[in-house]
Amino acid sequence: MEEKIKEMIEQIRPYLNMDGGDVEYVKYEDNYVYIKLSGNCANCLIQDSTINDGLLIMFQEQIPEIKGIINIPL
Repeated sequence: MEEKIKEMIEQIRPYLNMDGGDVEYVKYEDNYVYIKLSGNCANCLIQDSTINDGLLIMFQEQIPEIKGIINIPL
């Protein structure tokens, strides 16, 4: 499971990098993916939308058992 999540993060990383941001995988626990957004993404006003309307949907298409994505603030 963790390898699949890490692969998916590597696929989306270039898009976040284009906007000056980045994402780091922290852990997978109880069907939740824990990440750290950094760079421009760390303080972005639409951070919740990026996580819930972008990342979560993409992750759930590949791994339906994921319940949510939790950003651990820097």
